[in-house]
Amino acid sequence: MELFDIAVIGGGPGGYHAAQLLGSAGKKVVLFEKRNVGGTCLNEGCIPTKALLNCAKLYRHAADSKAYGVSADNVSFDQKKAVARKSGTVRRLVAGVEMGLKAAKVTVIKEAASLNGRGENGFAVRTESGADYQAAQIILATGSETVVPPIPGLIEGLASGFVVTNREFLDLKELPAHFAVIGGGVIGLEMACYLASVGVKVTVVEMMPKIAGPTDADACALLQSAYEKRGMRFLLSTQVKRVDEDGLYVEKDGEGEKIVCDRVLLSAGRRAHTAGLGLETLGIASERGAVLTDSRLCTNVAGVYAVGDVNGKLMLAHTAYREAEVVVNNLLGGRDEMNYDHIPSVIYTNPEVAAVGESKESAEKKGYKVREINLPMTYSGRFMAESESGQGFIKLVADEETKRVLGVTMVGLYASEMILSAEMMIDTELPAEQLKKYVFPHPTVGEVIKEAIFRI
Repeated sequence: MELFDIAVIGGGPGGYHAAQLLGSAGKKVVLFEKRNVGGTCLNEGCIPTKALLNCAKLYRHAADSKAYGVSADNVSFDQKKAVARKSGTVRRLVAGVEMGLKAAKVTVIKEAASLNGRGENGFAVRTESGADYQAAQIILATGSETVVPPIPGLIEGLASGFVVTNREFLDLKELPAHFAVIGGGVIGLEMACYLASVGVKVTVVEMMPKIAGPTDADACALLQSAYEKRGMRFLLSTQVKRVDEDGLYVEKDGEGEKIVCDRVLLSAGRRAHTAGLGLETLGIASERGAVLTDSRLCTNVAGVYAVGDVNGKLMLAHTAYREAEVVVNNLLGGRDEMNYDHIPSVIYTNPEVAAVGESKESAEKKGYKVREINLPMTYSGRFMAESESGQGFIKLVADEETKRVLGVTMVGLYASEMILSAEMMIDTELPAEQLKKYVFPHPTVGEVIKEAIFRI
């Protein structure tokens, strides 16, 4: 039986990043992944959805470009070609990750694996084929899985293909006339945005009174309004009571409605994937299925760590990358801790939504004397030059006493790319007078951040 320094179970962003860093540092590492490396993010989430969304964006630009002096006749959208391009992008990126792991001399085992207690020389890991491995330390990175609510008819719908999850959705070669989406969270909204952009009728059913979960209410309202104008229907505070062969039966305030559709997308959230992982063989503590960790990503069992969605803290790929770095730094003799306060979040719809740090409400709850600045994106000349709709805003939350930026929410063109600068302003705790001295290139959409800073 071969002994490793570290065994990583799960090859998503947190798992493969940790494995590659540790392998590059000279550690003997084995990585177990039952599917392709890259996990949900690269294969079934972040990357393929953005590839499709970009296809849809180009289509809309071509179809709606007359205001910019561009006329295109007979513009059409080819779903098969869009999916083929998406798949090609994913294959190239997966190959890149595989090459990085190989260069770092990481042993990759393409099988599902689980914990199997302790062996003579370390923690024991067993693959689904029955092969045994041992490692001095373990990193759990098994990610998350789609939540399947106990809705009558849902399991049958998934079995027949009438209901799809994000995995099946991304490989659909043909799009139906009407898609119903169960869940108005980030994943559901991005896929609904794609569908609506290429001409599919979309109905989003969300049991909460607003879309996009904890996202800023004004941002959600703008996003919802933008898509309602494009024909998307939102049923909020509405429960799906039953899935039929030809649609959904929903209910709001005791009133029922049958939504007849051609296909259903299940996007009711995700949960940590720990079933069959063998946590009980080591007595690893969990809560609601998620592995409990401290600020260094340690579990209650010394030598066992958990990164990414499996710890249930913040299910974002970039969070998993940073968590992996924290674990690696500690394993290599340093001292590092995870801070979840300033992690940005993005919704890649059109317009984009991005946020980081505190909202006005959360800052006030923490005792800050808050000043909120809210400016339309039209304060940026480049935004006006490139955005016909003019929809978007920046909302900046600052501490009145220290004049520090506490939080930023942006809606509009390039919000996903600009949010990093806001994160750095928050993290460095520089006062407004210092931030005002930074020179923003002109013309850029990012100048709207400077406009807001000058109003602190």
